[in-house]
Amino acid sequence: MADKGKLDLKIMGKLLGFSKPYFFVFATAILLMIFYAFLGPLRPLIFKELIDNYISNDGTTLSEKGAMFQNFINVFSNPVTVSDQLFVWTVFILVLLLIESVIQFFLYYLAYLLGQSIIKDIRVQLFAHFNSFKLKYFDTTPNGTVVTRLVSDIEAIAEVFSTGLITMLGDIIRLIIVIGFMFSVSWELSLITLLPIPLLLIATRIFARAMKKAFQKERLQVNKLNTFVQEHLSGMFIVQLFNRQKIESKKFDGINKDHRQAHIDAIWANAIFFPVVELFSALSIAGIIIWGMLQMDLDSDYVNTVTGTILGFIMWVFMLYRPIRQLADRFNVLQRGMVRAERVLEILEREEHIDDKGTKTDVNFEQDIVFENVWFAYNNEDWVLKGIDFKAAAGQSIALVGTTGAGKSTITNLLTRFYEFQNGDIKIGEDSIREIELDTLRKNIAIVLQEVFLFSDTIMFNITLGDESIKEEDVIAAAKKVGAHQFIMNLPGGYDYNVRERGGVLSVGQKQLISFIRAYVYDPKVLILDEATASVDSESEEMIQNATKELQKGRTSIVVAHRLSTIINSSEILVIDDGKILERGSHDELIQQDGHYKKLYDLNFA
Repeated sequence: MADKGKLDLKIMGKLLGFSKPYFFVFATAILLMIFYAFLGPLRPLIFKELIDNYISNDGTTLSEKGAMFQNFINVFSNPVTVSDQLFVWTVFILVLLLIESVIQFFLYYLAYLLGQSIIKDIRVQLFAHFNSFKLKYFDTTPNGTVVTRLVSDIEAIAEVFSTGLITMLGDIIRLIIVIGFMFSVSWELSLITLLPIPLLLIATRIFARAMKKAFQKERLQVNKLNTFVQEHLSGMFIVQLFNRQKIESKKFDGINKDHRQAHIDAIWANAIFFPVVELFSALSIAGIIIWGMLQMDLDSDYVNTVTGTILGFIMWVFMLYRPIRQLADRFNVLQRGMVRAERVLEILEREEHIDDKGTKTDVNFEQDIVFENVWFAYNNEDWVLKGIDFKAAAGQSIALVGTTGAGKSTITNLLTRFYEFQNGDIKIGEDSIREIELDTLRKNIAIVLQEVFLFSDTIMFNITLGDESIKEEDVIAAAKKVGAHQFIMNLPGGYDYNVRERGGVLSVGQKQLISFIRAYVYDPKVLILDEATASVDSESEEMIQNATKELQKGRTSIVVAHRLSTIINSSEILVIDDGKILERGSHDELIQQDGHYKKLYDLNFA
């Protein structure tokens, strides 16, 4: 953002780029705003002419004109007398007010339609953008920040179009038209009326700076509040388990006070600015009245013209200062929207995507998987994997064992390209995974994780993930193969049972079985099991081991396990430590080596 309260025209230009698909709506709203801005200032000029030419000269009271309503059509079509003409002008003013009301309705409807349409597009684009980010971004960015960008920040952008930009343009046009009408009637009185304007512009400048600073602080506090709430709602179990309710409530109270203060700072600037505007408008009205009194003292015959001029100018003063006051409001909206838009655009322009330049789609995944001297670091050269070399032959089961943090899960994440390795290569047969189209790669690899994520939806949806090509009978057949059909049918509604948020109503074992069914129906060629039985009871473990055997049939599989009982029958076991392969071989071979694996095995079964 530009400093000192200025609007960043570069960001505004980028936001306007999102309005291109709605050019007709935008253009129509602008034209209506211009027409609407002209009609308002026209009324004081009409009133001035009525007072100067009819009411003051004629002397007829409004009560004496009641009879005109009885013969409206004749009077309107042939206004002969002064009273008739006054009535016609009155009807004309009423028609103008009606037209203004209709235009105002369509104007605000189109402005809000434009704003909501634009943020719909931005939100879809932003969500799709997030979907393509590397996992590293989400490892380092709180979920509350992502939610803030997708929800509250984008809503502020909608206000830029609905109540900011278009209406601000209309206010500026109205100001110009009002000043033009004023000078066309009396340049001397116009100068008197505009005397306080320079001071008001200085006040507006100071106000704009204060508001920008307040909105930046407000945005920061909103982000902190959202992040704290999201994290603590997700971790409520830990909060209650360790009796942290009072401590976390105090933290929340502090964050909430800072959030409140950020909003109060913005209100404080408004509370000072608006009375200043009212004071300057009162000074302009006082100048008009003093000028009128001086004119009447100088020439008593001038009173008829002065009366209408004074009334017209007083009405114009209200029309002059109201847009100025509203301009401050609009500027607030623009400042808030631009501060939020800067963050949203920064995300949209951020290059956190996995490089998807692969073009191969006809790859045979029933080939060997080869890791060739693979090095990987999350940050710079803080290496997590150091020269990993191994081959998983087609149809074989390769097991990865080792202590926590050794790099086992990292190996599987590189194979699916959730992270990008820095050196070496990973191949399917003779094809580097970087040469394979990313969708093709991931469609052929299924992962069953230790911590299963389920959406707040039905079991059927959590298995198919909305893929309409997967039929219900295929899901049921897979569930029977895995051994989960019976427990699903025992639930209310069976496969239509809603598992609630994160599958909270199911046990860990049940969620694992659903993830096995999910992997089964997608019929992958390569299977990754990452600690799939680490958190389940013995009964569930037996069911999951049976499901694992069923799922591994005819597939190349890589199994990450702490429980060594699950990988004893693997074709080859790799012992990982500190990012390196220390030992490799079958279970019996590694036991005979009496090395690191033997120690892990003895510890596991002690």
